[in-house]
Amino acid sequence: MSRRTFKQLLRYGVIGLSSNAIGYLLYLGLTDGLGMDPKLAMSLLYVVGVLQTFLFNRKWTFGHEGRKAPALLRYFVAYGLGYLVNLLALYLLVDRLGHPHQIVQAVMVFVLAAMLFLLQKFWVFRRPAVSNQTVMERQ
Repeated sequence: MSRRTFKQLLRYGVIGLSSNAIGYLLYLGLTDGLGMDPKLAMSLLYVVGVLQTFLFNRKWTFGHEGRKAPALLRYFVAYGLGYLVNLLALYLLVDRLGHPHQIVQAVMVFVLAAMLFLLQKFWVFRRPAVSNQTVMERQ
């Protein structure tokens, strides 16, 4: 692993751990405290988490200097995929197989974190390819 990737992973971890710790406590408060359906609680908190982490991950984690709008669109697509994976896991593991939603959601935090780090690094906040023309212009 390169030094740059390691640094990105650490920063991503700081943002992710703090965001997910707060989100998970809110999730438990909504489900166990207020009796909200687990899938509804996850859905509401997912939207809030996506919006707040975009700014932090874009600048601090990945140092993205590109245009915001295309990156934000890719970010929404990546997190949309993450949402569907999370929803499917809750449906299959909780609704169908009867596992406790608290444990399933806690595990999904880590599964989705890994998936979303890779998507952000290599797709959402990717560095633009340097063309031969750009190299020639710099010389």
